[in-house]
Amino acid sequence: QGVDTRCARIFNTYGPGMHPYDGRVVSNFIMQALAGEDITVYGDGSQTRSFCYVDDEIEGLIRMMNNPTHPGPINIGNPNEFTIRQLAELCIELTGSKSKIVEKPLPGDDPKQRRPDLTLAREVLKWEPKIQLREGLEKTIKYFANLDLSRFRKPTPQTAHQSTESLAQGK
Repeated sequence: QGVDTRCARIFNTYGPGMHPYDGRVVSNFIMQALAGEDITVYGDGSQTRSFCYVDDEIEGLIRMMNNPTHPGPINIGNPNEFTIRQLAELCIELTGSKSKIVEKPLPGDDPKQRRPDLTLAREVLKWEPKIQLREGLEKTIKYFANLDLSRFRKPTPQTAHQSTESLAQGK
């Protein structure tokens, strides 16, 4: 009979529960803004990304797992695009930070755009995200602002391969 599987493509998930040092752009920008540090933008920040709040992502994945007719792949994400600079500016605004945006050279392999096509998710799963970036960032910033950072270690070259769970446990 085989194994019943599904394939979902997820796009830039963020929200409460993120590891503060996971290296993704949302956690990096929030941590830098909360600390009043310069926010590092690679290139001029004009590259775009689409950010999907974790609750929306989970709802999409649950609907996919419960759908018997289409194993995927199906894109689960948010189609609203923001430039990296817009994300940095929004993090500064929502944290009330005095952080400045600092540009560094853009890595050659950095994509200029990431935006999911949700046609299948809408048609097959009757799903699309509900939480917009500002609301999701407000919730995520509140989570980060209340974190006990002593429970987390910044990754080093020796620990970068470890799971975020082991880092959270201080191992």
